[in-house]
Amino acid sequence: MSEIDSLKNADEPARPENRALGLYVHVPFCATRCDFCAFYEEAPTAEKVRRYLDGVAREVDILTENGGVETGAGKKTRAVDTVFWGGGTPGVLAAKDILRLGGIASRLWKGRGAPEEWSVELAPGSVSEARLEALREIGVTRVSLGVQSFRADLLEALGRRHSPSQIYRAYERIRAAGFKNVNLDMMFALPGQEEEAWLADVGEALALGPDHLSTYCLTFEEDTALWVKLSQGKVKLDAEREARLYERTWAELDAAGFPQYEISNFAPRGFECVHNLNTWRMEEWIGLGPSAASQHAGWRGANARDLEKWLAGMRDGARVTEDRVRMTPALLAEDALIFGLRMNEGVDVGALRKKAGADALNWTAVDALVDRLTNDALAINDEGRLRLTLKGRLVADAIAAEMLGALTEGAGSE
Repeated sequence: MSEIDSLKNADEPARPENRALGLYVHVPFCATRCDFCAFYEEAPTAEKVRRYLDGVAREVDILTENGGVETGAGKKTRAVDTVFWGGGTPGVLAAKDILRLGGIASRLWKGRGAPEEWSVELAPGSVSEARLEALREIGVTRVSLGVQSFRADLLEALGRRHSPSQIYRAYERIRAAGFKNVNLDMMFALPGQEEEAWLADVGEALALGPDHLSTYCLTFEEDTALWVKLSQGKVKLDAEREARLYERTWAELDAAGFPQYEISNFAPRGFECVHNLNTWRMEEWIGLGPSAASQHAGWRGANARDLEKWLAGMRDGARVTEDRVRMTPALLAEDALIFGLRMNEGVDVGALRKKAGADALNWTAVDALVDRLTNDALAINDEGRLRLTLKGRLVADAIAAEMLGALTEGAGSE
């Protein structure tokens, strides 16, 4: 029985043993906060790091019994398919702390073999031979390097604390350490960044020879330094420029052998980020650490966005304490549609409808929206599989908002 089927009866526990399982670990420490960042983070101290590691160990204790991951069908050993450490900056941890955190995390797949993919985010300034050796020792297979730009002035405008020379040195060290799967995180539509400057950054990234590229359009999140600058008129939004940069980026990367597989992600076949693919496909993941989200054992929720509150919860044996909701067939189907359309593979609407059930969503509204998207050349309906066109991908966020509105009005009607 699938998780969706089991959730049709609210009193019956979810049985997700056959679904992919990911593990996300939030390392909430950064030496400084970037102007664009809205993630939860803390300035690191030796005492905070020690208490954080103790808290993660306690959280794993809560999740496990006799070495197994808790599932909706009871507590038993279960494989973890992918791992992702984000932040914050996981690379601010000392090598000994990386080794300890890796040992704690590995208890979740004890006796079932190592995950097929284990990614860790690193900032260029935090890459050292000792840290890389520790990452290799615990089993990390993939490094995501937060480059953002190769221009010193643009890095300064973002509040980044690394230099272009540190990017090259970090990349060389990562390759020398033996990592064969390396992603570069890049950012465009930056204040003062012209189109040619961005394309030069793309060319510089490709010249390094990475295995994966993530390119993100700069967003202005509330309560960030960039949001303040926007509200003061010191920086401005330019939707036309953003659309132009999107199109040029996609064309350049495709020509270079990096086809797009999700709105912001590009890789040759075989180097796609499996952890993120499973997330967009609405599989399961466990989140460890403050602010980490989980979708696991029939529930979705997030840990407290505060180190002290999260630690207090760990002492009380409580986790996923904020925005905890049951993963109903309707919610799973809704998110599978919205996030699935971000991927170039699209969504098999008919298969999803069959899996979720006729009463899960307002399928009449879904059909009407599919017709409109295809008529407006925003999507292609290929024998029931809906994929956004280039034109549609440029307005993917607006399509997602429209779809959410259509799905929440009169759900369950035909």
